[in-house]
Amino acid sequence: MDVMGDKATLFETGRFVQPSSREDTETPDETGEIADEAAEELRQRLAAEAGDVEAMSVLGAMLLRRDDLDGAEPHLRAATAAGDRAAANNLGVLLHQRGYADEAAGWWRIAAVAGSAAAAHALGRHHRERGDEPAAEYWLRQSAEQGHTLGAYALADLLEHRGDAGAEKWMRVAAERGHREAAYRLARALDRKATRDVDGDDGGQVPDEVEQWYRQAAARGHRRAALHLGTILEKRGELKEAGRWYLTSAKDGEARAACALGFLLRDAGDTENAAVWWLRAAQDGDGNAANALGALHAERGETQTAERWYRAAMDAGDVNGAYNLGLLCAEQGRTAQAEQWYRRAAYAGHREAANALAILLLRAGDETGAEPWFSKAAEAGSVDAAFNLGILHAGRGEEQAALRWYERAAAAGHTEAALQVGMARLRAGDDQEAERHLRCAAGGGSAEAAYRLATVLDARRPPEPAHELGEPVHRRSECEEWYERAASQGHRRAQVRVGMLAAARGDVVEAARWYREAAEAGSRNGAFNLGLLLAREGSEPEAAVWWTRAADAGHGRAALRLALVYARRGELAEGQRWADRAVALGPASVAERAARLRDALRQELSA
Repeated sequence: MDVMGDKATLFETGRFVQPSSREDTETPDETGEIADEAAEELRQRLAAEAGDVEAMSVLGAMLLRRDDLDGAEPHLRAATAAGDRAAANNLGVLLHQRGYADEAAGWWRIAAVAGSAAAAHALGRHHRERGDEPAAEYWLRQSAEQGHTLGAYALADLLEHRGDAGAEKWMRVAAERGHREAAYRLARALDRKATRDVDGDDGGQVPDEVEQWYRQAAARGHRRAALHLGTILEKRGELKEAGRWYLTSAKDGEARAACALGFLLRDAGDTENAAVWWLRAAQDGDGNAANALGALHAERGETQTAERWYRAAMDAGDVNGAYNLGLLCAEQGRTAQAEQWYRRAAYAGHREAANALAILLLRAGDETGAEPWFSKAAEAGSVDAAFNLGILHAGRGEEQAALRWYERAAAAGHTEAALQVGMARLRAGDDQEAERHLRCAAGGGSAEAAYRLATVLDARRPPEPAHELGEPVHRRSECEEWYERAASQGHRRAQVRVGMLAAARGDVVEAARWYREAAEAGSRNGAFNLGLLLAREGSEPEAAVWWTRAADAGHGRAALRLALVYARRGELAEGQRWADRAVALGPASVAERAARLRDALRQELSA
């Protein structure tokens, strides 16, 4: 044979040949396959003994596949000597398995020069293991350009290691030819690139091509690709399909997928099965799953079991374990232990642990020790810590420093911080900035911000236009909507204001409802206004009950009203007592009127 490998079929099943495994007991189909293989081997052996070079090569490959190295070697050497390139490649594989790497490389070189893509791939891998990257690249490129899938993948891996831009091209080639690891790595590379290039306007949506490659790798059994695909689908709300891929990945041994599946089941209300998958993941060393198990047992009041899992999370390298241990100890009143665990997590860079540690120190009166931890947490991105620093500086009267931290927390969406910035801007007379921050805080659920925003808008509201017949026309304004939102959240001053607006438009029932809610929650203005409303409706005895409540809470006008009520009833001594109370409570205009009434009652009593 003048040209190596003219009729040979290359044995290209990878660099190392794995022996096929069989059970001791075979099914009838397997028995038939074994018989066919035995017949084929016998046919090839007879042909090889008759001098057929191709049969020698094929027989050697069959024996090599079966891990019969001693039986394969003479046939492969004979075929190689006759110029068969596939035999040369497989002889290299055999020698490599026996530990003769340099001799194997020599035969791979012969086969590669003769055009064997598999041999070029093996030779490239050999040179890379020896640290000879230029030679490795040359032979891997030869293999890849001849259409060898493993060669394309190995070349891409080498180029990616060097940061060469050509890596993506060859990774894509290998992926398109069915290499599942190449499909996964291509997806990861494209995913990272999309993450770097994202401008934040698409909500972090994964490009279709990335999902496609993850899907292809997952369909070929790549467990990490199945995990990433499940994550993409979960974020998109396709929970059923996400669960299927998590399950596939978890069954293949991916702990993170088992953990994610647990969270999916928990969110669906199936905590029992969630715990099963968390347990499996935690036993495989997943700290997040261990934390989830700890939280589950803590919710059930099983604190010792919870603590054990939090410790397991910490041992797995998850700093959340130490933080959760701190929370658990703090809930149990074990302050010293809580501080210990918070410190451990904080020193490891856990920002919320740093914030919790600072709060613990502050409550113990150690403001000096607390401030650096608040600062560390805030600089690491803790919004709560930034807000707490604002409170700390405000308590010292350092208004500008407080405002800076409030603004930082507000910019990150902290509702109470936005309220504080809005209030500061109101004090500074900057109504536009105040309104902007108050809207943010009110939208975030702050009743006080909703009330303050309503007052800002109320101050700008023009007078109500009059109806052509002189009757007032009521148009519902935005400020009323914010008053009502604050009132519905239990804000007493807003409830009084909503009651006043209802009374102004003649809706006595609605006004009484809001005044009563405010009064029963402790609002003296609500109690006073409810008394006025009842008195106008002819229920003075009930009105006196609410005025008494208001006066006892320090409302001067309510005390004056009571003095007048008792004076009209002829109970002069009681009237004088309430008049004295009104003088003491004020304000000045009320105190002046109450003093005149008191003097008149005193004269009447002494007459």
